[in-house]
Amino acid sequence: MVDLFSLIKDYLVDQEAGIRCLITWFLNLVMEEEALLQAGAERYDRTSSRKASRNGYKPRTLLTKYGEVELLKPQFREFPFETQIFEKYSRVEQSILSAVAESYLQGVSTRRVNKVMTALGVEGISASSVSRITKELDEKVSEFLSKPKEYEIPYVFIDATYLKARDGSHYKNKALFIVAGVRYDGYREIPGVKLADSEYSLFWEDLFDDLKERGLRGVKLIVSDGHKGIQKAVTESFIGSSWQMCHLHLMRQVLTAHLTSQTLII
Repeated sequence: MVDLFSLIKDYLVDQEAGIRCLITWFLNLVMEEEALLQAGAERYDRTSSRKASRNGYKPRTLLTKYGEVELLKPQFREFPFETQIFEKYSRVEQSILSAVAESYLQGVSTRRVNKVMTALGVEGISASSVSRITKELDEKVSEFLSKPKEYEIPYVFIDATYLKARDGSHYKNKALFIVAGVRYDGYREIPGVKLADSEYSLFWEDLFDDLKERGLRGVKLIVSDGHKGIQKAVTESFIGSSWQMCHLHLMRQVLTAHLTSQTLII
């Protein structure tokens, strides 16, 4: 299986800052669930099951592989709030990142979120809470997918790779479309990633149309392999832009043609 997170993490121009933002949001949400369980009631709910009242937050820093994040640790009036995050985070960091990647591509499953929560030491969380967290994670990641493009991207590199992806209750091979770009200021970002059943030109055109609606502009050069579907979509979607075959694919074609000619001579 392809490491989905390694494919999408460059979506953010400032990669580490963007990932820290998502980690901070998710871990704060986990602590809110821990606080709910320990207090025995939702915030502001007046119920006989309540064990403690909320008393604000206390900032706490946590070191991740992408740098320090500042979390908001809930506080109680009656007794200390307890959390497992600071002890267990390093052991489940990759699971959290994988959940974010899954959400990015096709929507994260409640089973995945429940597994991450359990690994963080949050026991007894209800199915409705897991569903809510799953929904909020999908919505949070969706903000990045629909974020308008603020800068012109003159140089665009497009390609597709095939991987096994969940489709309902089954796994099947799907094309993962990836659009990478280089801005005028030299920063690289990935403005678009999309799963589809094949590399037909219509699928590429849908992705390009979505990117243009979000503000992709100023495209001068598109680089891709020689796939006819990609070339057709590029010609129709980026009128006036130049197209160039990727050097790697060009070298492969040259070598293939050379070997074929040598075989025919023999």
